[in-house]
Amino acid sequence: MNLVNRREFMKRSVGLAAALTVLPHGAIRAANEKVIIGVMGLGGRGTYLAEKFAQRPDAEVAYLSDANTRRFARAREVVEEAQDRKPKLVQDFRRILDDGSVDVLINATPDHWHGLGTIMACQAEKDVFVEKPLSHNIWEGRKMVEAARKYKRVVQVGMQSRSAPYVKKAKDYIQSGKLGQVYLVRVYNMMQHPRQKPSPDQPVPQGFDYDMWCGPAPKPAYNPSRRWLNQWEYSCGPIAGDAVHQLDLARFLVNDIPYPKTVSHVGAVYGLRDGRETPDTQLALFEYERLTLMMEATLWTPYMKKTPMGVRESDKFPNWPFSSTKVELLGTEGFMYFGRHGGGWQAYDSSGELVRSEYGRQGDREHQDNFIDCVRTRKRPNADVEIGHYSVLPCHMANISYRLGNPKLEFDSQSESFTNSDRANKLIKRQYRKPWVVPENV
Repeated sequence: MNLVNRREFMKRSVGLAAALTVLPHGAIRAANEKVIIGVMGLGGRGTYLAEKFAQRPDAEVAYLSDANTRRFARAREVVEEAQDRKPKLVQDFRRILDDGSVDVLINATPDHWHGLGTIMACQAEKDVFVEKPLSHNIWEGRKMVEAARKYKRVVQVGMQSRSAPYVKKAKDYIQSGKLGQVYLVRVYNMMQHPRQKPSPDQPVPQGFDYDMWCGPAPKPAYNPSRRWLNQWEYSCGPIAGDAVHQLDLARFLVNDIPYPKTVSHVGAVYGLRDGRETPDTQLALFEYERLTLMMEATLWTPYMKKTPMGVRESDKFPNWPFSSTKVELLGTEGFMYFGRHGGGWQAYDSSGELVRSEYGRQGDREHQDNFIDCVRTRKRPNADVEIGHYSVLPCHMANISYRLGNPKLEFDSQSESFTNSDRANKLIKRQYRKPWVVPENV
């Protein structure tokens, strides 16, 4: 039964009139009607999201899609275990967009497909759950916002910690004035990554549509040792891909300040000289109105640890000095350690005495709940597409400075461009490979 027929059936069913919700753009959805979902990208995160949404009584995963058919088996297994209907397996995600019964596209692809995949879904009148970082570049991020607004789509970014209850409590504490005026925020993203192991180019494996996988990016010879996270054409870099969580939380805690005025950056490839293009060390200063935000990030520090799984869902705190994903907020009257991954937070007064502690829990379920609720109500989600744009913007600015030799760059919020570097403005947008082009007018 297609979407129109199913909705007509629900409308005519006796006793369901009170359960119908009229949406602002004219669609009608029954309160007990499942949200139909297609998943694009079946790596670790995409398979996880497919399983979690399939487990929901208010949702059904109807499609699984990946350019690499070797990824079908595991994703199909977890979805079929979670729901009573088998998903369709498609190599070309456009088959999901062509199906009028599908309400939502989950976009869990590499960075270079986030923009175009999301825009195409909005044009096909699908709501979108897109993984972080929102965009591959600054211009593309703005086009994603424009598409969501033009087609009246709900677009949630996978910055799930924003939906965790302990985060809101931290914000309320800061807004109460107990830290005084916060003038400095330090964001950390420090850990250890493995080296790439070089190997010669190889034939494309059977069952892998490599042209589709490359999509908007260039199509070099296939090489399985070339990690997409470490290449500019496919990624914002492994630092940006993780640090965006803490940058988003930092922004949330200080009232979602949108645009930095400047970026000052130093960085290089120090410890992981393995052919990667993206840096393994980034230190950046971002100037906002009456606030400086610092980012310290490395990929060669084994003693810095993400919040352990045993802490994320328990009444414990991270080992703050060696917490790799913490945020520190410095105010005129107090100081706060804040942990991602459900790490909770602790606040200290002007004497350095601990005055408030809040344990945390991860926000994955709450973030998914919020998305499904917004699909039904048409409200803006907790991590709306424009929030995602502002949160990844510092990453893009820092990367551009690095690629130009670390000049200090000044940014204009009205044009979303740099005022003191034509070279920097050339990196705001990528060159798209036909036919996978983000249009000027989405």
